[in-house]
Amino acid sequence: MSQTPYPYDPTHRHDHLHSSHCGLCRIELDHISVVAQGETLLQDVNLHLHCGQLTALVGPNGAGKTTLVRALLSQIPHTGVVRHMDDQERVLRSVRTGYVPQQLPFDKQMPVTVTDFLAAALTRRPVWLGVSKRTRQDVQSALSLAQAEHLQNRMLGQLSGGELQRVLLAMALTPTPDLLILDEPVSGVDQNGLALFLDTVDQLKRKHHLAILLISHDWALVRQYADEMVLINKTVLCEGPPETVFACDTFREAFPAAAKEVE
Repeated sequence: MSQTPYPYDPTHRHDHLHSSHCGLCRIELDHISVVAQGETLLQDVNLHLHCGQLTALVGPNGAGKTTLVRALLSQIPHTGVVRHMDDQERVLRSVRTGYVPQQLPFDKQMPVTVTDFLAAALTRRPVWLGVSKRTRQDVQSALSLAQAEHLQNRMLGQLSGGELQRVLLAMALTPTPDLLILDEPVSGVDQNGLALFLDTVDQLKRKHHLAILLISHDWALVRQYADEMVLINKTVLCEGPPETVFACDTFREAFPAAAKEVE
């Protein structure tokens, strides 16, 4: 089994797999391809990321996971279409995406509070002019979503890994996105911070019916929290519930050691 510091809880997973979601409401990736300098990085990726579900994206190094995320964030050119569909097959507004990176590189000695950091993201007003009452209320609301209100006056550089990830989650949730991307968001986070972050994400998924895309190679985490799992290597190789993907031959070929862990 995986060496993660928390046990697989089948009861937890059974509960969240049967939580309500928005029927056929989804983020639809239609033939997404990326070619850079003559090299094909992604080819005809077709996925449905359903509202109210967490989809885990896995693949070997160089499989295109980061490329797909950058395409979804409109950071690189791509062909194909990303649509937000409702349960009546109508195309809604363009997809609003929130993103939580693996880590945030910054100078930990900077005298910046969590409120200053989020205020700078939420308003065009320079922070050195002070944070308005309205902006402070917006910051508190954002932190409340991530169960991090108590961090508002802390210095950013003094936060633990788990605390910083919840602050980044608060920023990603403001305004409420259609798609939330979590890019290896708990790497290096201690056990308590890990459990709180993941449980917070799980509650947000249920309450706000977010479509969530999680990039992770933590198989116990994927098994416990993911509703769907997608294995890619420049294109989609296998998809379905985690146990289905764990059992497919392409997964076993890509991750032979992991295949033994999840048996």
